[in-house]
Amino acid sequence: MEIVTTKKFDKQFRRQSVKIKKEFEKRIALFLSNINNPILNIHKLSGKLKDQWSFNVSGDIRVVYDISYDNIVILVAIGSHSELYS
Repeated sequence: MEIVTTKKFDKQFRRQSVKIKKEFEKRIALFLSNINNPILNIHKLSGKLKDQWSFNVSGDIRVVYDISYDNIVILVAIGSHSELYS
């Protein structure tokens, strides 16, 4: 599985704390090794984000992503629940 990021994700990621960045690295490794791990709490989104998915990084921090037809994971956004879904 290949991972790519959007400019929006990159910008939001740069603004995260060092603690969140380290936790993200752990979670993305877990995501790549076992996408079904319950710690990730992967779920399909609804509403305006209905074609995308989300996984938990830490507490209130989530990553929104999409999967392309050729199995490329596109990291779209990272932030708190209220930042991403409001």
